[in-house]
Amino acid sequence: MSAEATNPATPGPVAPTAPSAPPVVRKKSRARIDLRRLGRAALLGPAARGRLPDAIGHVVEAHRAHHPDADLEPLRRAYVLAESSHRGQMRKSGEPYITHPLAVTLILAELGAETTTLTASLLHDTVEDTDVTLDQVREQFGEEVRYLVDGVTKLEKVDYGAAAEPETFRKMLVATGSDVRVMSIKLADRLHNMRTLGVMRPEKQARIAKVTRDVLIPLAERLGVQALKTELEDLVFAILHPEEYDRTRELIAENAGRPDDTLAEVADEVRGVLREAGIPAEVLIRPRHFVSVHRVSRKRGQLRGADFGRLLVLVGEDADCYGVLGELHTCMTPVVSEFKDFIAVPKFNLYQSLHTAVARADGQVVEVLIRTHQMHKVAEAGVVALGNPYAPGADDPADGERADPTRPGWLSRLLDWQRAAPDPDTFWSTLREDLAQDREITVFRPDGGTLGLPEGASCVDAAYAQYGEDAHACIGARVNGRLATLSTVLRDGDSVQLLMGQDPASEPSREWLEHAHTPAARIAIQRWLATHPGSGGDGEDGADAGYGGVEAVQGRPEGAGSAGSGPAPRPAEAGGSGSAARPRGADVLADRPGAAARLAGCCTPVPPDAITGFAVRGGVVTVHRQECAAVAHMKSRGRAEVGVRWGDTTECRVTLVAESFGRPHLLADLTEAIALEGAEIVSATVEPPSQQRVRHTYTLQLADAAHLPALMRAMRNVAGVYDVSRAQHQAPAP
Repeated sequence: MSAEATNPATPGPVAPTAPSAPPVVRKKSRARIDLRRLGRAALLGPAARGRLPDAIGHVVEAHRAHHPDADLEPLRRAYVLAESSHRGQMRKSGEPYITHPLAVTLILAELGAETTTLTASLLHDTVEDTDVTLDQVREQFGEEVRYLVDGVTKLEKVDYGAAAEPETFRKMLVATGSDVRVMSIKLADRLHNMRTLGVMRPEKQARIAKVTRDVLIPLAERLGVQALKTELEDLVFAILHPEEYDRTRELIAENAGRPDDTLAEVADEVRGVLREAGIPAEVLIRPRHFVSVHRVSRKRGQLRGADFGRLLVLVGEDADCYGVLGELHTCMTPVVSEFKDFIAVPKFNLYQSLHTAVARADGQVVEVLIRTHQMHKVAEAGVVALGNPYAPGADDPADGERADPTRPGWLSRLLDWQRAAPDPDTFWSTLREDLAQDREITVFRPDGGTLGLPEGASCVDAAYAQYGEDAHACIGARVNGRLATLSTVLRDGDSVQLLMGQDPASEPSREWLEHAHTPAARIAIQRWLATHPGSGGDGEDGADAGYGGVEAVQGRPEGAGSAGSGPAPRPAEAGGSGSAARPRGADVLADRPGAAARLAGCCTPVPPDAITGFAVRGGVVTVHRQECAAVAHMKSRGRAEVGVRWGDTTECRVTLVAESFGRPHLLADLTEAIALEGAEIVSATVEPPSQQRVRHTYTLQLADAAHLPALMRAMRNVAGVYDVSRAQHQAPAP
């Protein structure tokens, strides 16, 4: 679920301006003014400082609500310059053009933007459409304002026609990557123009709405500016899907006319619960906006009262959020599947809240959002609410790169791959695909860091997100501690350890493209393949390589651990009968008189493994580990289990598989580690190297099964070995 963006106190959704309503900006002529005279007027003495023009009264009021101590003088001077510069320019409605920058600035002020952003917003069209220059903006307002105005101006200079879209948004991302406030101003500018789109030809309305839907709305989502995103969604909905929009409006009107109000009743109940618990909280009803109601109606069919909104609980501290959650789950009927904790693990766009739901006796489910007041501010305004991302007086780094602490991780990734995209068309297609991902997951690295990836991403994507083009050397992964193929799809909260080969000439597999979900991974792989024709076609898929279909080389290690070339003796099975040389092994007793027990070679159980048995020919009972795949197979065929249990002896035989990178003397080091732990090697299998990886299989005799964990740790500690596990073969049922 995502946070809704309507005003918490608003009793219901407010319909966006109809497509046939107010005007749009007409093409503007450049205004000519005496900039020297204007400069002096804009820098009047102290007496003029207290006189704020009435036209910016609403902006000042909204700004003061968020920043009561803000210096308003820059806003006054910016308005004077903007109004004088745009004087004589009109909108299609006949309104003075200055009404547009004023409206854009008011949008940002209501979101809590700081003074520098508002100043730049008032001036955002002056350099493009008047004789004001960037040097004059810098002289009167400083470098930060000049930088923001320049960024917005660059975006405006490229037409939004279909042919220009790729380059337009490449520039947009470059500008945004240096300062997210540029995008904030651009989004507010687009919102005001969408509100006043009605006088344009229908085909132009549709074209602008589609670009807004495909790129600007997803960017607003990723910047966390939900207030802009949701209103843009409704405006686009009204233009592109007028019939569905009208039906949704009728549904909302019908619900408003109902005599009962489910959300109000539950809100009162929640207030009572929290009052008795002594938790200060504000409980508000959050009506769904039009697009949200439409989505819910398509998902659930007939809508009931609780489907038209959600409850929002605002508290003072993070700990209070969990206190509210506990009270609601104790005193009401929680819907456990609806619980999500975005406080412990925030969304990629800075959003934090607890999401839960409670069920009423009549079957209606009420969704509840729980957050602090500060979380709510960020949920509505995203990066806009974080203020100036630069410390006062901080100098830019020597290399010219501007470090922006508010820049989300997804934006850094977009900037990385847009630089690597070979041409604008590739950039445009991959941008739209990336923005089409509605959800992002967080996976954890072994060093405690995190990777943000789109939902559906695989280990291939994680590799390129973490290592860039060095990921060409990735040979596998461990997901949640277990070996996994590079094609494994990751889930939110997974831990991922990427296994990297040591060969600098490593190459990616062409097959990786089938599992690459992110633009960064696809572009890197495609670029390598394009520069290395004929390569990359036979690569294995990560940890799948070498696991089957490879002829084994068997032999008993000799001397310094070299694998012998002669055939190894066929491993005997403990507890069996009829062997010429009965191997030592743990005793197993079967609950069948006269039956001999034999340890299965497919899973080689050892004490204290949970075991079970199955009768085979000759009155023998084969003993398997309970989790052995053969057990499930035989049960599915109706085979009856035979009770088995461990005897008194502690000796055992076990088969271990060691996965490692290829390097000289590896086998010698492994066999030495095994010998130092007092284990006897019965047989060894070393498969031919594949993708720089080597797989060793050892059948070992231990004097005491309790020593097995220590032996496996010792083998894992050998340089180059990244996993040691018990053998678990897919053996056919007897």
